Amino acid sequence: MNKLFDFTYCGDYNRQIRHLARIVPERWSYSDTEDYGILKGYLENTFKRLYEEGKVWEKETYAIFNTGLFNHYYQPIYAYFIPNLVPDRQPWFLDGFYTEYYLLKQGITVLPEKASYVDDPSDLVFDTKIPVVPQYEHIFGDEENAARLPREVRDSSMRLQLFDGALKQTKRMLEADYKTAIPQYYNHSIQLLIPLCLRSPGVPDLALACMKTPDGSKYLGRTCLTLRMAYHNARLLA
Repeated sequence: MNKLFDFTYCGDYNRQIRHLARIVPERWSYSDTEDYGILKGYLENTFKRLYEEGKVWEKETYAIFNTGLFNHYYQPIYAYFIPNLVPDRQPWFLDGFYTEYYLLKQGITVLPEKASYVDDPSDLVFDTKIPVVPQYEHIFGDEENAARLPREVRDSSMRLQLFDGALKQTKRMLEADYKTAIPQYYNHSIQLLIPLCLRSPGVPDLALACMKTPDGSKYLGRTCLTLRMAYHNARLLA
């Protein structure tokens, strides 16, 4: 039961999400929407990881997990559930999102930890001494992945040269500032997202997802993500 909506009935979920977005001020929707899609995706993926780690606590009268989010005052926010009284449905009902103060008043004095994704902090930093080997067959040959490339690049007979040139520029950017690479958690491992400026220097079009080979000698760049996808995935960690 590692899916949030198998675990709980959320009632007016959009209302709950709007409330959470107010107490955790951050960019939770893309510029052209007001659906809080980033926040919803964050919660669902955080719950999945917490369930794997055994950090979703289920007691006799309540369930609770640490969202990993903080309010204005840097106080952790917890998702709090009460038993679902509707038979043959999810076992829990989402009561709301609360700080430790509210939960202490409910008599809950021990609280769960937030999700953990990495054991070695060095995995979060791009090593510029290691070469990147792109999987061109997937980047250009997979229909879904190729569709993410700008049309003028996708249709160009020079697309390989454009891609390699952008990758060389990215490596220079990484040498200037290692924070140019952003970590994401995917398929139980850490990947680093690096920007690709295919059309204009300094203006990213895509992010290339890179992961180290088992011996740590190279990065494999298998797939490109749109900037929207990259932001959504990276927010899970920070």
